[in-house]
Amino acid sequence: MTRHHPRAWDFSRRLRTSAGTYPIATTLFADPRITLTTDTYRFLSERGFRRSGVHVYRPHCVGCSACIAVRVVVDEFSPRRKHRRTIAQNADIEVHRITPTYNDEHFRLYEKYLQWRHADSQTEATDPGAYMSFLTAAWCDTTFVEFRLAQELVAVAVVDQLGDALSSVYTFFSPDYPQRSLGRFAVLKQIEWARAAGLRWVYLGYWVSACKKMSYKNEYAPIEYFRDGDWHAAPDDDA
Repeated sequence: MTRHHPRAWDFSRRLRTSAGTYPIATTLFADPRITLTTDTYRFLSERGFRRSGVHVYRPHCVGCSACIAVRVVVDEFSPRRKHRRTIAQNADIEVHRITPTYNDEHFRLYEKYLQWRHADSQTEATDPGAYMSFLTAAWCDTTFVEFRLAQELVAVAVVDQLGDALSSVYTFFSPDYPQRSLGRFAVLKQIEWARAAGLRWVYLGYWVSACKKMSYKNEYAPIEYFRDGDWHAAPDDDA
């Protein structure tokens, strides 16, 4: 039986990112005529694609390969000293996986996070409907992971399950506890979840070497980088 894989099509637009503004960026989207499922999403994730709302996309700029998909190799990951310290500092935080439904408490934390972390960005969803459209898709197996400190919601991680991997879609957290490194803690808990479930990878989205905000992803080595149509242990041949 022949297996039909999804096609893709190009969509050009002006793209503003924290790494700078590029005159024209090209994004490759999964063909909107196909019916997306967890299986097709898994297939596309293995080829450097990522989900945003109902869309699955990959940067595809002519003459530029700065945006590189990265994933943690779960079985080979060993927490470093700072990871162990973060886990110890957050031992009093309760972690719960819940159904991805709208929640006012979540949305208030999301708004607080945006105002603190992305005050200069106009690409984030800023109303409840757009917020849920940005984070979820009806065809996708998504989980919201809550992090609570003495009942206070301090972080939410949005995670997709891909069969043999987890994909970290988005994480937002309170700016009131900088000493707890909540973003790092959320990634570590996803790696822990993946390991306990016998999964192979945790996808962390895109990494750009020149973007300081994305540099944290390298701390979860061993990381694999998607370039030239395959996954590699280094972002380029010279590394």
